[in-house]
Amino acid sequence: MKSISIQCEAAYKTKQTLAKLPTATKNAAIAAMAAALIAEQSTILTANAEDIALGVETGLSAALRDRLRLTSERIQGIADSLLSIHDLQDPIGDSIQGWQRPNGLRISQIRVPLGVVGMIYEARPNVTADAIGLCIKTGNAVVLRGSSSAYRSNRAMVTVMNAAAVAAGIPDGAIQLLEDCSREGVQTFVKMTDYLDLVIPRGGAGLIQEVVQHATVPAIETGVGNCHIFVDADADHDQALAIIHNAKTQRPSVCNSAETLLVHRDIAAVFLPKLAIHLGNTVSLRGCSQTCQILPTAMPATDADWDTEYLDLILAIRVVDDVHTAVTHIAQHGTLHSEAILSNNYSHIQLFIQSVDAAAVLVNASTRFVDGGEFGFGAEIGISTQKLHVRGPMGLLSLTTGKYVVEGNGQIRT
Repeated sequence: MKSISIQCEAAYKTKQTLAKLPTATKNAAIAAMAAALIAEQSTILTANAEDIALGVETGLSAALRDRLRLTSERIQGIADSLLSIHDLQDPIGDSIQGWQRPNGLRISQIRVPLGVVGMIYEARPNVTADAIGLCIKTGNAVVLRGSSSAYRSNRAMVTVMNAAAVAAGIPDGAIQLLEDCSREGVQTFVKMTDYLDLVIPRGGAGLIQEVVQHATVPAIETGVGNCHIFVDADADHDQALAIIHNAKTQRPSVCNSAETLLVHRDIAAVFLPKLAIHLGNTVSLRGCSQTCQILPTAMPATDADWDTEYLDLILAIRVVDDVHTAVTHIAQHGTLHSEAILSNNYSHIQLFIQSVDAAAVLVNASTRFVDGGEFGFGAEIGISTQKLHVRGPMGLLSLTTGKYVVEGNGQIRT
């Protein structure tokens, strides 16, 4: 097994070359990687099947197995995501801002790569490809630390993608998958200040907090999504039912699925029975006392339910007095990820937008849209729930920083 420091150093040694690569070379590598995933999908699917089988044996949860599972359709989607990154404008070298000082100095700020990005994630092989594609496009080396439950899948994908990238002109070593998947290895990895410029954890609350607490490399807090939908008194009921159904059931195991529904008291008696019929037996409901009076089939919610990211077909429901009460509930129990209001009242919508502290606020739309691909970023490397240096879905621009260029003609400071 290669040591973590050796793999990080190998990536570090490529960063100067990567930073100077022309867009054409980076795009050729991304296109080649996408094609290679399709051409070698049988190998990847075989490795994934081994991971799934081991996950069943070791008791990996259904939600994590869903995240882990690859199919031909999902591999095609991963390849399409890479091609979306290929088609986006290369941000490296772009001017962020520029001006001239009275003394004649011309000052500009341009986009440059971060350098070496460390990525820590759980049971998500699609993250492997997205992270590689986004980092290569932005001239960054990438060191991936996937979970042991997905190691075979990740290794197969990285082997295929690295070969294609190197053949297209990417320096060998720029793409690394850590062989050490131990928990102790994570604590070593996030202290690789000599080689890493940024660490991004993407997974459950435990993983993210472990990284944030132990990292000496700058880290971005991502992903935990206790997302709410507030149904206001004058919401369109049919529209609201469709949005809630999508936000909860389209893919419940991901961080932008809805976990808690807040319903205005003026419509609760009419709306909640409609919701129960609409969801049928698909979703288990847990409600406050008022909800349970209206829906006797709902289980009584505990205090813990308001803080739980279920990642499952479970929905907590609370009847609230008004938009102010909804905002207060979200402030107490939200995770700064994504919050939605379903309403036709302009003043209530504006109050919600201005008052809710979250990376994304949605109006009359499903929380499932808070995603790098859906935002037009091609893909995402994570969803930041903090405020520095980026917030929300992280695409190409999030993997860059600025460099000031000062041009003069002999000026000296007096």
